[in-house]
Amino acid sequence: MPEIHVKTNRRMELIDITDMINSIIAKSEVGDGIALIFTKHTTVALIVNENEAGLISDIEASLKRLIPKLDYKHDRIDNNADSHLRSILLQSSIVLPIKSSHLDLGTWQRVILIELDGPRERTVTIKLLSENKGI
Repeated sequence: MPEIHVKTNRRMELIDITDMINSIIAKSEVGDGIALIFTKHTTVALIVNENEAGLISDIEASLKRLIPKLDYKHDRIDNNADSHLRSILLQSSIVLPIKSSHLDLGTWQRVILIELDGPRERTVTIKLLSENKGI
């Protein structure tokens, strides 16, 4: 299965991975179908939203307000409980339609990886299913 490798630079960071996914789809034989986009990391999330600087800042600030850095029991092990708790509000996989060998997204929609415990090297797996092969 194709993979995307993303190196993050900050503890919390939102990174647009749409073009990387479309590049994988374009190299495949899938014209129309679906893409399953998945990360095995417990402190990374995937969303579909607009990649606009103000909104990106608002998402980061909202996650920090919803789950502040407190004295959590898990912090005795990894000191990243807030990252795990933020990830349960989000998702580790998304399924999106493919049309004409590209993600069939709305005008402003982008696939965004949310790093919650960086900096780290992250892997996103892409599974493509073609409409032509009987899904």
